[in-house]
Amino acid sequence: MPANLTPVYLKAEQAYRQAQSLEEELRCLQVMLQEIPKHKGTDHLQASLKAKISKTKKDMEADRASGKKSGLSIRIPRQGAGTVVILGGTNAGKSQLLASMTRATPKIAPHPYTTQLPQPGMMPWEDVLVQMIDTPPITPDFLEPSTYSFIRSADLALLLLDLGDDDGVENCIALMDRLNSTRTRLGKESCLDEDDVGLSYTRTFLVPNKIDVPGAMDRLEIFHELTDWGFEEFPISATELTGVEPLRDAIYHALNVVRVYTKLPTSKTADMDRPFTLPVGSTLLDLAGLVHKDYLEKLKYARIWGTAVHDGTPMKGDYVLNDRDIVELHC
Repeated sequence: MPANLTPVYLKAEQAYRQAQSLEEELRCLQVMLQEIPKHKGTDHLQASLKAKISKTKKDMEADRASGKKSGLSIRIPRQGAGTVVILGGTNAGKSQLLASMTRATPKIAPHPYTTQLPQPGMMPWEDVLVQMIDTPPITPDFLEPSTYSFIRSADLALLLLDLGDDDGVENCIALMDRLNSTRTRLGKESCLDEDDVGLSYTRTFLVPNKIDVPGAMDRLEIFHELTDWGFEEFPISATELTGVEPLRDAIYHALNVVRVYTKLPTSKTADMDRPFTLPVGSTLLDLAGLVHKDYLEKLKYARIWGTAVHDGTPMKGDYVLNDRDIVELHC
């Protein structure tokens, strides 16, 4: 990205990636254009933002003219510490992985296209929950339109490689080719293209599945010979649960969040069962806005119990939160 982007711009960019309606996209794009430094180094990005704003407005007008509501036809509100989207071809084991890592009960069957609609579940990790979304299979001939938005708005994508079938390697490569032909792609990190904000990359883990099946390791070796995508790799068996716990840990840590517990000034103990989760680098003011919008303006200070300060130390709004801090807000 161009240098010297403001924190407001970066927050708007993240919100744009997670937008679930055209109205949300437009608001974020307008903030990004307003906040971007105006110099030669950002000329291409400014032009891209203006073009994207123009296209979004036209799409909204077209929806209004046709009587449609702008936004997604299928919407799953974000929940938990982050959102992870599960991608794969037919019978790659996506639904089995969702069932193994969450309390969801998706339909699981050996025939293709069992998953016809996105299905969410909540993955537990210690005292937090992470949202996981199973999606319909992606093939060279089929990509459910709503899947684009789920990929773009996710914090992380899990790309399943089917090691239980001789066609699994070819199918996974075809899936990547299909996405690379669009403006919604998988990458080693989540970002928008420097010169084209319409081109989005979502951080991805490669998840070779069915490692318990005979011939699985041979197929994985062939896959490595044919590809060099650079994704972090977590081989598993979703049915036998082999490798599932290391994947669970990696998913949570990839979200790059801190857990913060709150307590009332009148209480001796904090609510340790339901932490707030915020991006690493968040401040007391960020937490105050999550707790209640009025706190954002009225916050005077907070007492902190944590590893970076002495217990009960009063801190101002710019204090950077640490994992497992206990916070007592004073307004």
